[in-house]
Amino acid sequence: MTLLEDTYQMLLNYMALLGFVVFVCLYFVNAGYGKFRSDKWGWSIGNKWGWLLMECPALIPMAYLWATTGETRLWPAIFALLYTAHYVYRTFIFPLLLKGKSRMPLCIIAMGMAFNLMNSLLLGSSIFLFPREEYAHVADYALRPATWAGIALFVAGAWLHIKSDSIIRHLRKPGDTRHYLPQGCMYRYVTSANYLGELVEWVGYALLLGNAAGWMFVWWTAANLVPRAHAIYKKYKEEFGEDALAGRKRIIPYIY
Repeated sequence: MTLLEDTYQMLLNYMALLGFVVFVCLYFVNAGYGKFRSDKWGWSIGNKWGWLLMECPALIPMAYLWATTGETRLWPAIFALLYTAHYVYRTFIFPLLLKGKSRMPLCIIAMGMAFNLMNSLLLGSSIFLFPREEYAHVADYALRPATWAGIALFVAGAWLHIKSDSIIRHLRKPGDTRHYLPQGCMYRYVTSANYLGELVEWVGYALLLGNAAGWMFVWWTAANLVPRAHAIYKKYKEEFGEDALAGRKRIIPYIY
């Protein structure tokens, strides 16, 4: 291995270990944004700017590596475009659609920016600096069952993610400040259908890439979203009662 490859592998290992630490910690500490916004997290800014600042670093390393490596093969381009499409939504569209005047702590934004930069760097490196040899064989890679399963899961997860976000945004009418339990679509089965959609999306992406960086991102997605889904489930249970949840799980239907 070259020094660059060694560094890449070392960062993958460190990120996997850090993801475990984050997973455990988030079962004891609720990240202070959204439903769990708290002044104890320090200075904050409006959530529209907060989401934009936090998510935009995810676009930079991927775009830079694509532009500077001169990669022109089809599959790497598809991988980069799917990733970019997700983060264009998260960076620009999602914040613009947000309602209300919630705020996001600067420390949460800073941690999110750091993760998004590192994740984009590792995924971009796995696609453009250390690509699998199979990426060069366009037709053969297209015949992999995992390729089409990955695309199907990515598209389905993205649709569920966006649909679930829309359901949450439309829970209240203008001027209403009450809390409501989300209904419809996959909210019939879990209390965090938006997180389920995002998790499915990145499982599909990992299947499509077929490399360690893709699965590391799935692990980090789960490490962040599974404990938060648990916290949201507990909050809904306290607010609306166990009967109102009607047997729903947290993030994985029928399981958890």
